[in-house]
Amino acid sequence: MLDLGSGGGIDVLLSARRVGPTGKAYGLDMTEEMLALALANARKADATNVEFLKGTIENIPLPASTIDVVISNCVINLSVDKPAVFAETFRVMTPGGRIGISDVLAEDHLTISQQAERGTYVGCVAGALTFTEYRTQLETAGFTDIDITPAHQVADSMHSATIRATKPTTSDRSAISGEKPTKSYRGAAACCAHAEQAEDAVIRIKETAC
Repeated sequence: MLDLGSGGGIDVLLSARRVGPTGKAYGLDMTEEMLALALANARKADATNVEFLKGTIENIPLPASTIDVVISNCVINLSVDKPAVFAETFRVMTPGGRIGISDVLAEDHLTISQQAERGTYVGCVAGALTFTEYRTQLETAGFTDIDITPAHQVADSMHSATIRATKPTTSDRSAISGEKPTKSYRGAAACCAHAEQAEDAVIRIKETAC
């Protein structure tokens, strides 16, 4: 799994327990201070199946098709190039992989200036996409099974929300396009070792996080 904007690494360490000793949990952050804190937390937790990477979420330093689950907690909203974030996320995911994101979204009727009036980038508000924009950008990147669930209001017409989506398998794409599949891949729950796969592989995002 991969946590975009992993900060002090807490969600990565929680995920490391879920993927087990044969899995791997990655954290990605752009700041030396947060990476140092995350490494210190990993040492305290004696976690051996975690790795923290320095980089940006618009240019993820991992090979294509290597990550089964991507999570993020109110970080994508801060990017000024969200299409690049979604495209990079799609690239590094395995076919059938899933995302579980917490973010702030604006109601569709708000203009950019109206969003800015309600808060700042630091507060995860001014950079918010609308619900329709978020869905459209995920679809453009290639994601399917998109579910956007509002959690609570953070400002007038601005909401914290949980976003889930899937990278289709080759067979899924062929069914949509009518093409004949040429290769089979692992399913969405491939990162999980046993029956708890369906929900546990995606970290539940606290509603109060944003």
